Amino acid sequence: MTLLRRAIQFLIAISVLALLTLISLYYYVKQDIPSVEVLRDVQLQTPMQVFTQDGKLINQFGEKRRIPVKIDDIPKPLLQAFLATEDNRFYEHFGVDPIGIIRSAIVLISTGQKKQGASTITMQLARNFFLTREKAYIRKVKEIFIALHIEQLLTKDEILELYLNKIELGNRAFGIGAAAQVYYGKDLKELTLAQMAMIAGLPKAPSALNPIRNPTRAKLRRNVVLSRMLKEKYISKAQYDEARVAPITAKFHGAEIELYAPYIAEMVRSYMVDTYGEDKAYNSGFRVFTTVESHIQAAAQQALIDNLHSYDMRHGFRGPERVLWTEEQSALSSQEIIEALQNVKEIEPLKAAVVVDVAEQSATALLKSGDYITLPWEGLKWARGYISDTRQAMPPKAASEILSPGMQIWVRPQSEYWQLSQYPRPASALVSMDPQDGRIKALVGGYSFAQSQYNRATQAKRQVGSNIKPFIYSAAFENGYTLATIINDAPINQWDKSVGVAWRPKNSPEVYNGPIRIRRALAQSKNVVSVRLLKGVGLQRTADHLLKFGFADEDINRSESLALGSAAITPLEMARGMSTFANGGHLIEPYFISELQDAFGNTLGQAQPLIACDEEQLETQPQQCAPRVISPQNAFLVASAMHSAIWGGGSWKHKTGWTGTGWRAQALKRRDLVGKTGTTNDSVDTWFSGFNRNVLTTVWVGFDDAGKPLGRAAYNTNLGSNQIVGAESGATTAQPAWVEFMKVALTNQPDAPIEPPPGLISTRIDLKTGLLSNKNDHTSRFEYFISGTAPTKYALDENNSTPFDDEPVQEELF
Repeated sequence: MTLLRRAIQFLIAISVLALLTLISLYYYVKQDIPSVEVLRDVQLQTPMQVFTQDGKLINQFGEKRRIPVKIDDIPKPLLQAFLATEDNRFYEHFGVDPIGIIRSAIVLISTGQKKQGASTITMQLARNFFLTREKAYIRKVKEIFIALHIEQLLTKDEILELYLNKIELGNRAFGIGAAAQVYYGKDLKELTLAQMAMIAGLPKAPSALNPIRNPTRAKLRRNVVLSRMLKEKYISKAQYDEARVAPITAKFHGAEIELYAPYIAEMVRSYMVDTYGEDKAYNSGFRVFTTVESHIQAAAQQALIDNLHSYDMRHGFRGPERVLWTEEQSALSSQEIIEALQNVKEIEPLKAAVVVDVAEQSATALLKSGDYITLPWEGLKWARGYISDTRQAMPPKAASEILSPGMQIWVRPQSEYWQLSQYPRPASALVSMDPQDGRIKALVGGYSFAQSQYNRATQAKRQVGSNIKPFIYSAAFENGYTLATIINDAPINQWDKSVGVAWRPKNSPEVYNGPIRIRRALAQSKNVVSVRLLKGVGLQRTADHLLKFGFADEDINRSESLALGSAAITPLEMARGMSTFANGGHLIEPYFISELQDAFGNTLGQAQPLIACDEEQLETQPQQCAPRVISPQNAFLVASAMHSAIWGGGSWKHKTGWTGTGWRAQALKRRDLVGKTGTTNDSVDTWFSGFNRNVLTTVWVGFDDAGKPLGRAAYNTNLGSNQIVGAESGATTAQPAWVEFMKVALTNQPDAPIEPPPGLISTRIDLKTGLLSNKNDHTSRFEYFISGTAPTKYALDENNSTPFDDEPVQEELF
């Protein structure tokens, strides 16, 4: 009896000691046990993905690949593969499997080795989230307590879903969704049984069992998973036999970038980091949908690239990048050439190549890939020798005048042939937006983001030249001038006391027409008229008016050179300002993010831009309207004059008169388009901005080295002409990119002209004097006026008398 009593006392003491030990251990690890809030708000460190408006992936940011999935969306065989391999009693135990612990303890006692074992899925989850990977007894104790805690707070399905989204599976893939994409380029539902088993076998050793690095070991591990699935009766023998002999098909699949648009992607990245912080932005699984449309963005990038190459071709071939051998030296073998090209960094769309043979009017070259290509005369004849930015050599007559074997060159694929090329020296930017609400449809900040991450669309403040004139003319309309007002288009010779020399602004080209109507002056970009308008309105009043269009005060210089475009403005700022003329006088706010979603596609926020409202909306929904900064009548008069910059003027019926500086846009055959060229002194910066009611696009071309002129070039070098076009300009350097882009942007889009608002009248005027006319011939036209500003006198005929005293006929222009 005494022995029994002692035994009972001993057991009680042991039990109390064990209990005290457990309590002590609990309090020791308590600080590591997560709260309910932490467990239910676990960050899966999912990368941020950036999409076009129509769902094309542009880029993703974040070190870890993860595609979160809900447990209901996971194929049943894949769930069974993990359960059979990692924890076949998952739905039966309480987070800790006693049987497994006893087995692990026996191994430890018998071998003396601290081998990892007996870890349930819940314990693995506890370790992966909250503990280090060190193999220590205290870590195992912490695992157990955290696992028990997790089981109390989450359901089995929630635990399994969290585990499958968290688990590391190699090649920076975290979670089964990412693993399916990384190894097979598939969604989970598209995986075969063999592929599911392969993924389920990875948690044990993601690197050692990786099917890309170690296909043999990976196959053995896959078959172990299949055998366990068979043992648990999850699959049949026939399924097992078929999957066991399946070949290894895994290969690395990077992020499936569907549209490379790095400048807009970087704008999103910068905004998200500024808004949410780096860690949250990169690891919260944000899905950011931009406002750009994929086909329009692609067209913008192509137009900019093609235009810069056209400029470069006009200015001549600068020669090879280097020469690997000369005529006196032995030629390198194909393998030696390929090896020599391996360290050459290629910038799309250019490919590095080495010339291996030259015929009379063609050449053969070897690419870095090992492929031989032919450069036909069509791809070579442009290559007049470069002498300077203002001079080129005579057109070549044979390929040997351009190339010789051993030259390392750049080539560019065309639709039907390869073309000799070179990296363009100038830079460029293009911005296209919806002027009604500021939605950016396309944005390109340069030729190559890989070469320069400087976003010229948003960061490059460059002098705008004649692109400023619509704003100068808007100030004039605000102060009593009309489209029919006559201004003297004559040279200006003004003494400047501050510098002791005369200021002589000139037209470009230096053609003067004497008295000229304001419509024609803007359309033909008359510099001296712009200066006279600024002087007539007043410098300070003009500058104040320009600030209404969203330009920064420090960018609007207070000197008369402002009339010629000395203000420095970014292409995006210019596009925003021009939008005011397209939308009836509202200052919209450009935006590039349309929707923000979480990792599971739930909407977190949507853009709610202020829009350009009509009069009814202004009265009923003013909170949705962008601020009005000029009257709709003022906006229309400017747009109407810009329409003449493309379509010219004079007699509408007799096809006589003059052309505007933007006449090249007539190639689009759309009467709803208006536009304005811009060129600064010495052709340092060139611009073209043009729009209809729904699409506005601004293009800038210049050197990053501010102050370096774009020079002069041979005309139409592809045809071998010796004609000199003169200095580069907005019409020849920037507008071609605008035209090429707008061909795509306006495809299948109905005409959307700038409609005249109420408060205007249209009356016939005399083209020479701007006064009223009752003639119906080429000497007159209908002109728009803000009510109350139309002329009241008639032009005199050759007898110095007015032919009629009737009221002027009024008619709509558009």
